[in-house]
Order: sequence, then C-alpha cells, then structure tokens
Amino acid sequence: MTVDAEKWISFFRQYGPLARNANMYDEEIRRWSKKLNVRSIAFEHPLSRDVLASFSDRKEGHGGVVVLTGTAGDGKSYLCYQVWEALGGSPDAWASNASYFKLPVAISGHTYTLHLIRDLTPFCKNDPDGSKAQLLQELSSALFEPSSNLFLVAANDGPLVENWRKLGSHGASQRALALFEARLMNDEDPEPTDRLHFFNLSAVSSATVLTLCLDALLGHEGWENCYAAAHPNGFFGPRCPIRHNFELLRDPLVRSRLVALFQLLDFNELHTPIRRVLLLLANAILGHPAAKDGLMSASDVAKIIAAGETHKASLFANLFGANLKSAKRDAQEIFDYLSRFGIGFETTNRIDNILIFGSEDENVSQYFHDLVEADSFYGATERYRGEQRSYIEMPEAQNGDRHPFLDMLVDQRRRLFFRIPDADADELKLWRLTVFYSAGEYLHDVAQPLYDGRRVSRQTVSKLVNGLNRIFTGLLTTTKSELLLATSLSHSGAKISQLLEDKIAVNSHGRVERVEISMCRDFPHLIVTLPNGQTRSLALNLTRYEFLMRVSEGALPGNFSRECYEDLLAFKSALLSAAAIDRHTLDDEDGMIFRLLALDTTGSAIDQVVELSND
Repeated sequence: MTVDAEKWISFFRQYGPLARNANMYDEEIRRWSKKLNVRSIAFEHPLSRDVLASFSDRKEGHGGVVVLTGTAGDGKSYLCYQVWEALGGSPDAWASNASYFKLPVAISGHTYTLHLIRDLTPFCKNDPDGSKAQLLQELSSALFEPSSNLFLVAANDGPLVENWRKLGSHGASQRALALFEARLMNDEDPEPTDRLHFFNLSAVSSATVLTLCLDALLGHEGWENCYAAAHPNGFFGPRCPIRHNFELLRDPLVRSRLVALFQLLDFNELHTPIRRVLLLLANAILGHPAAKDGLMSASDVAKIIAAGETHKASLFANLFGANLKSAKRDAQEIFDYLSRFGIGFETTNRIDNILIFGSEDENVSQYFHDLVEADSFYGATERYRGEQRSYIEMPEAQNGDRHPFLDMLVDQRRRLFFRIPDADADELKLWRLTVFYSAGEYLHDVAQPLYDGRRVSRQTVSKLVNGLNRIFTGLLTTTKSELLLATSLSHSGAKISQLLEDKIAVNSHGRVERVEISMCRDFPHLIVTLPNGQTRSLALNLTRYEFLMRVSEGALPGNFSRECYEDLLAFKSALLSAAAIDRHTLDDEDGMIFRLLALDTTGSAIDQVVELSND
C-alpha cells in the first residue's frame, strides 16, 4: 500500500458520518486537505458564477448586499471563500475560526470596504457593545442608499430572519427584513431595489448536487493511487470491498437509480445539501459495521477479507446507513429521507420467489441466475446459499429468533432495486420495491415531458382527475373526463358529497375551463382553470401523485396518507371558493333546485335535478 493511497482513504473518511463541529465543516475539510496534502472533492457550485458576478461590476457609491442563504451544508462557506479569494483576501486569514472579515477592495476602479460574515449565527452572539447590531443596521441602509460598503452574508434561513427581527424597527432594518422575507418566500419585493443579490442555495436541486458530487468524487485522482497500491488479498485487490463499492458507483445503472431517487426527493420537497450528499457517498463506499465509526480505512481491508466479512460492506446496505448504529443513522437526515422509500422492506411475490427459491423454480430461475447468482460479491455468496437452504427447510430459526435469511432478504431487495436492468423494470415491477409504486410513471410521464417542454398526456391527467373525483365526492366513480366539484348540506369537507356545484372539463375544446399539469417555479403543479377564468393550483409532489393514483385504482382515501387527503379537501374548498359558490342550491321563483350526484352501472357520475317547491 502506498502512502498516497492511504492518505486519500483517510481524507475521504472525513466526509463520512464522523462527529465534528458542523459550523466549521468546510474549514475542517480544508485543514485535513492541507495536512494530508490531498486535493479536496471540489466542483463548481451551480451558483458560483452568479455570486462572483454580483461583485464584478460596481458603479461608484453603488455598494450593496449579497446574501447566501439555505440549509447547513449547502456550500455557503465555500462560496464565501471563493469571493474572499477572488477579491484578494488572505487564505491564512480565512483559516482562522473568525466569522467576520473586513477587506478593502477595488472594483472597476472604485474602492469599497467588503464586510464578509461567513456565518451569521456565531457572529451575532455576544454583542456587549452593540457593534455587531450596528453593522447589520449599516447593511440594512446599504440596501436602499448609496454606500461605499459591500456586504456578503451567509446565513441559514431561520437565523437570517430571526436576527433581523431582533434589530427592531431601527432605521432601515424593518425594510430589510421585509425584503429578506419576500425573497425567501419567492414573493415580489415590497419595494424596488437593485442593491440586493439574494441566493437561496437550497433552490439547487438535490439531483443536480448528487450528479456534481458523483462526478467530482469518482473522477478524483486519489483512486488512481489506490489502483497502483492494489494488493491481491488486501486493499484495492479484487476482493476489496472499497474497490468493489467504488466500481459499483461508477456503474451507469447503479448511478441512474441513485439519481432517480434524488430526483424523487426533489419532487417530494426534500432538500439534500452538498455536505449530506458527500456524507452519503463516503458512507456508501467505506461503510462496514465492524470498522471504527462504521467506516473502513485502508488498513482494515485485509482483516475484513480474512474474516470473511466483505458482505457486510455492501454498497446497497450502506446507502441506507445499515452499517451505522441506529442513533448515528437517525441523526443524519439523508438516511431518513432515503428510508422513506421503504426499499428493502417492500417487495412482490415474484421478487421474493426469485430470492428464496431461485434456480429451483423454473419460472424465475433465469432471473435468479442473472440477478443473484451472477453476483458472487454481494449476491449468491456461500453464506447466502447456506441460509437460503436453511430457510426453505425451516422458515423459523431453531432458537426461536428471527431467521437470519430474512435480514438477507432486506439486503437483496435493496441490491435488486439498483441492479434490475431497465429492460426488465416493468416486467419485474421495479418500483413495487418502494412504497411509491407510481414513482417511475411520475418521472417518465410527468416530470420528463414538463422538462422537455411537452404536455403531460391526457391519459395521465384523466387518471389523476378520477382520483380527485373519488376524494371530492366520496363515491367510487369512474369519471375521468370531468372534475366534479361537489359538496354536502353540512360542509364542503364531508366524506360523502353528492350535491354537484360544477363540472370542469379536462379537455375543454377551446373553452376557458380545463385541467392540466404545468411547471410552476420548476415544480409540477395540477392547475384547474374554472369557467370564470380563475385558476387554482396544487403542487403535485410525489406523495400526492402516488395517493391520487392509488385512489384512482381503488384504494380508500385514508389508506396512504391522511395528510394528503386533507390537502386535497382543502384544494377542493379553494376551487369552490374561486368558483364563487357559497350555497348548495339554485334558487327558483317556485322553490329550490338541487343537482344530486349518482353513479350509473359503470360507475360514471350522473346528476339528477331535484326540485323543492315552496308550496
């Protein structure tokens, strides 16, 4: 083993789930990089050019404010350092633990004073003389008045608003707070200003972050040193789990499935910052429950191979934190997010027949050979074969405990999710290995057409409308061509609503009314345009889509998510309100007229007119 290879693995471990001061994460990585003389895992941040451009062209007296916000680990400190370096700041000064830096800078022939706050939370602590509050007030003024000061502030969303609220109504601070809140909510500015450049790093998609991290990690020169140091029965040899996991991550199919999961996280409104993505990838490659901190070092490999425990280093288990103790795993939100897919615990009879009966079942033997037997590393190992035979002969463990083969099934289902070829995905119902059965359709039939500038098919919209109709009415209707706005004599949120107030055609043939799926702020929305021209939209996240599809296929509304059910009833109320419907009946000079919903023999909704006479 060469020193360079060992240093690279030691450095790479620092990205994993180790205990450290989260506020100093970027600085800690830089220290390790310098100490071991290893280049850090780096790539151009998607917002890097825009952030740097906000400092590159300034008119005299035209100071301003650049705010970087988002969640911890989004890359705020990294971007701050890029600005600091570009404007001539000292790397040695930056290496300190300070949260505030001050630097005279010259831009386009004009001199300014740069005030850089790389973390607002520690900066605002301990302000006995009020000087820090005074600086924030000067920043507020620079948003609206000529100034020779430039401000760069990095802050998580909550602390940004919280610290400005503490400033009270002094000077321009209240105006600044209103401006920050509007930017965070993507609302219009309460007053016009061209002196604020506001970057929400959490708006960068998780899938984009993952792709950049994968490219930077897998292309790092440290792996070349590892191949050069390969030992036949040890580190980076053919039986080395670190090498095998690294090569699995390079596999296009494994990568595409991981990217798909991250796309779905985005579409479920779950954001994963850069720091957490790198933590996941480090854990995926180096994870092993017997290693210190659950992460292998180069020197661990030979011992793990000799002990016959390479199977415990499975990339497919590590991606879900199986190598970590439960408390440590639960402390990392990325593992919580991925666990919500239920991969490993969801299955189909066919998948389990492949894994349990294998070559003994001629109906699935070829799949067993291709998907399990062909993988001697994490698939049909001798250990797996032995426990498989034991389970078939006696499903209950001899000592009365859970049979160890059942835990193997969890690992194998996870492995199959990443290894079933695209050509077999429909046949083997790949997405039934998750709780989101319709996730593949969501990506293929909703997200992809919208990103390509195409319409979502009428068939998909009709299925969603059918699900909405069943929720809006409480009836097992098959109506797909019209959205039924129904209520009851008690309230619009009643479980059974049979008083029809309006119908919205899915395909309006030139009329104003319609139901469609469109992108709104880079997110799919179900948009309903009413006959009066008003529109109401619902963010069509993955969970709502899955819920509607299950309801359309016959599941009861409360089976998947009570929260979804309530969200959709709220959407129904918004539609009724927008349609200016605040009564259940139509007045007639001789009485009242109701339109009562019923179902015909095919389940199609029909409305019957019921008149109540005043006589």
